[in-house]
Amino acid sequence: MNDDEPVLLHTEGHILHITLNRPRALNALTHAMVRRIGEALTLAADDDAVAAVVIGGAGERGLCAGGDIRSIYEDARAGRRASVDFWRDEYRLNARIARFPKPYVALMDGIVMGGGVGVSAHGDVRIVTERSRVAMPETAIGFVPDVGGTHLLAAAPGELGTHLALTGRAIGAADAVLCGLADHFVPSDRLADLTDELSRSAEPAGTRDIVLRYATVAPEGELAAHRGWIDDCYAADTVEEIIDRLVDSGLATAKETATELLGLSPTALKVTLASVRRAKGLGSLEAVLDQEFRVSCRAFTGHDLVEGVRARIIDKDRTPRWSPADVGGVTAAEVARHFEPLGDQELGLVAV
Repeated sequence: MNDDEPVLLHTEGHILHITLNRPRALNALTHAMVRRIGEALTLAADDDAVAAVVIGGAGERGLCAGGDIRSIYEDARAGRRASVDFWRDEYRLNARIARFPKPYVALMDGIVMGGGVGVSAHGDVRIVTERSRVAMPETAIGFVPDVGGTHLLAAAPGELGTHLALTGRAIGAADAVLCGLADHFVPSDRLADLTDELSRSAEPAGTRDIVLRYATVAPEGELAAHRGWIDDCYAADTVEEIIDRLVDSGLATAKETATELLGLSPTALKVTLASVRRAKGLGSLEAVLDQEFRVSCRAFTGHDLVEGVRARIIDKDRTPRWSPADVGGVTAAEVARHFEPLGDQELGLVAV
């Protein structure tokens, strides 16, 4: 194991440990990292000595802050297509994680956003801590939740998933469990003992039982107390009506949310709402990933992704010039265009 590698692999007892190792970049995923994780899972699936896989992040700040946004920005500006190839392999990895034949334990400690959700929340044992901040914040950069995020958020209770998809807000441990993005809360100071015990266990069937011995009740979250106005406002059919309901609710928190939405990419908001609603009817994760791939490819060639990354990550002026500048300017035809088939460039996880 070379400690300079962006993905560290080591077997301890009967556990394959996968560690994302770019702590200075909050373990942001690169194409090479996605490939390396995929190769590791292929070997682990066929290795009788491996009872389970545990994925975590190097450093103290989090598991993974998402994909390498700067690389995507530079790729889009230059008119290249490397990001599309990255998403193709990344989404296939997300599907593999969901179908992995052995326990896949995700340590969702600290920041877990975007692609970090993709390599963790599709696992079958998902652990959050008091430090966890889980989010799909794509609308802030003119993009749309991907890596199976719309599949997960569409399954959240009521309209909580729609709220999180549109706002991109980060949530803590209790809310992640409530929304179905995580399973168990384990205090961060017990993670080392938990992984040590997992390594000593030779039985995959006992993985969840071991986790349960360390799990406890998470500190109270925030979303449950706001279910009333969230479910009412986000049940609307359009982004415009959602914003109107938030403003007219008479609640300060709802009005603040409306103001927040009005600062995000109008195109991303409308496409995100359509993506979550369509995901509810698609059923399988694979079908949703196929849809997300179409949407990502269309967004990649649009104006708002480059502009959103510029404003938030590159220049950091926080004043994106969206086009169109307001939700009323985003036509139904423009939204529909994001979902059109890609011909022979389809991701193709679901056979036609």
